[in-house]
Amino acid sequence: QVQLVESGGGLVQTGGSLRLSCAASGRLFSVKAVGWYRQAPGKPRDVVATITRGGSTDYADSVKGRFTISRDILKNWVYLQMNSLKPEDTAVYYCNAADYSSYQYWGQGTQVTVSS
Repeated sequence: QVQLVESGGGLVQTGGSLRLSCAASGRLFSVKAVGWYRQAPGKPRDVVATITRGGSTDYADSVKGRFTISRDILKNWVYLQMNSLKPEDTAVYYCNAADYSSYQYWGQGTQVTVSS
């Protein structure tokens, strides 16, 4: 089992910044990648950014150049730095971990609201 706890969401104005944090614990040796997903009301949950065990990152086109995913291996934290936020970034953001059997673990989610 892997446990994920997000923090750092909130309300921000257009153009502002937020940093989301995800504390990971449990069987972390089984995790091959971690990432951030988001889900807006009435829409499916979509990937925002991922980082593999080897450090390779990938981003959704809509956030490239604005968001940065990073990790602190020693402390088992994953971060999502979000800059130049737009109203369309408003969503519940979820931390995700995928293990080598492709099982997905999810955090409880944190709300990000960008006002126009």
